[in-house]
Amino acid sequence: MNTIPDVNDKNNNVASNNSPAEGDLKIYNTLLQLWQAENPIKTIKLQFLLASNAGLLGFLSLQNDNLTLLATGGFVLNIIWLLSIGRTSLFQKAWKNKLDDIAQQYPDDARFQILNITFAEKRAPAWLRVIGGVSSRYYLLGTPAGLAVAWLAIAIIRL
Repeated sequence: MNTIPDVNDKNNNVASNNSPAEGDLKIYNTLLQLWQAENPIKTIKLQFLLASNAGLLGFLSLQNDNLTLLATGGFVLNIIWLLSIGRTSLFQKAWKNKLDDIAQQYPDDARFQILNITFAEKRAPAWLRVIGGVSSRYYLLGTPAGLAVAWLAIAIIRL
């Protein structure tokens, strides 16, 4: 099983034949790949969440007799999506925290500052900083939570 060396462990094997910075750079690059890999996963999960809810909405007009059951299913479905997307977001945040830990050890080495985009963000137009400044975690987790509440409300109203 492949494991990622602990960035806080100065005795890791990755750095054994190289300078500490080179060993940390290998760890940093591995973590960066893991962090990047979570983005398409979150996007695909959100797309499937929206598609599955659209499918449920299609059945909504057809199911007058079983509307409560359908709405309860929608609630459960969205809670499952919430947990799934939440776990993916948690892993991405964990990778980012480890990347930040390494980057703090080398503040003057540009190779470790690839994710430090503060200066570049300040140069973007204000409207883009406002709209683009919203963390994806808010809508990725807010969408299934909001849809779960909506389906639960439908189920309760139809009781």
